[in-house]
Amino acid sequence: MAKSLDGKVALVTGASSGIGRASALAFAREGAQVVVTARREQEGEETVRMIKGNGGEAMFVKTDVSSAAEVESLLRTIAEAYGGLDCAFNNAGISGSLAPTADTNENDWDSVIGINLKGVWLCLKHEIALMLKRRRGAIVNMSSVLGLEGTALGASAYVASKHGVIGLTKAAALEYAQQGLRINALCPGFIKTALIEVATDNPDIAKAIVAAHPVGRLGNPEEIAEAVIWLCSDAASFVTGHSMVVDGGYVAQ
Repeated sequence: MAKSLDGKVALVTGASSGIGRASALAFAREGAQVVVTARREQEGEETVRMIKGNGGEAMFVKTDVSSAAEVESLLRTIAEAYGGLDCAFNNAGISGSLAPTADTNENDWDSVIGINLKGVWLCLKHEIALMLKRRRGAIVNMSSVLGLEGTALGASAYVASKHGVIGLTKAAALEYAQQGLRINALCPGFIKTALIEVATDNPDIAKAIVAAHPVGRLGNPEEIAEAVIWLCSDAASFVTGHSMVVDGGYVAQ
């Protein structure tokens, strides 16, 4: 039986754990050759081992997406290894320290914006250049429900970065819509990953976060991965510039 991404080359940033790892595994399951990137080498290599253990093909390239030189090197490596790129999931992100806006540390702000927004732009910049050589490709940028709404949890840098990703996605999607590229954003609700562990250490906060989702639970990384795969597949051939919400009803309230 044919798989939805047979013969494709897919890149997943921040693939050392959580949604990134689940998505890398899903890309491989659907027949793609997967390029796994992350700053944490040991965990990234573990993702590769998991893919290969399931019969898939993958390679790891250690990358800090906030570094222009490292992202350029990553895409050059992909071009040399595979000759091109078909799909990309720009997932790498951090939550930063929680603090009210007036108390946010400048270094924390720069770090969050550097990875969550600048990092997506740098990846887009070089992914697009490579994809244009074949005039085809699908890119998914990781935003959040907090890219659509605000919060009083003390995450202004994170909220700003995720709103920025949506704007960047719309602009890029329109720029390249007639050149064979589709570019979309994904807006998950709160997912069971390390990113929210700090918040859920407090039982009251954990209970409130769960209660904010009408379905009565947090999401699983695998549920987000399935949306990524669909957006990158031919089944979504008429979808571009879209911010897909996968959130258990969070923003419908």
